[in-house]
Amino acid sequence: MATFSPPVPVNPASLAKPSGYSHGTLSGNTLHLGGQTALDQEMKIVPGGIVEQFRQAFGNVLATLAEAGGIPQDLVSVTLYLTDIPDYQAHGREIGQVWRELAGPVYPAMAGIGTTALWQPEALIEIVGVAVVPDDRLIRPTAS
Repeated sequence: MATFSPPVPVNPASLAKPSGYSHGTLSGNTLHLGGQTALDQEMKIVPGGIVEQFRQAFGNVLATLAEAGGIPQDLVSVTLYLTDIPDYQAHGREIGQVWRELAGPVYPAMAGIGTTALWQPEALIEIVGVAVVPDDRLIRPTAS
């Protein structure tokens, strides 16, 4: 018989403290990774363009994943919200290098969606995802 564990927030100390949201929510072995822009620890968007913002935003996603015991290969789905698709495409090779540096050569199901704006006006990208973390690595934070 299956047991139910209520969803718990996953909020790494290495990321800015959330207010009114969670960086991730763990339900069973499924980790829903909340939208991450290129916010640094001081709640400022990193400068330098789409490649640097991708690095920071994806790094924030991976920090949340690691907090629950996950690794990049546990990602099953990633969605990118982009304010400038042509800019992202123009830097695709560099962004791919950053992906491989941070996550290796495995790619989950992905979608890129154009949008007119994100929560922070200077944000160029927001990344959300879903991961399934195996029992032998799963770290279930205590609900707070």
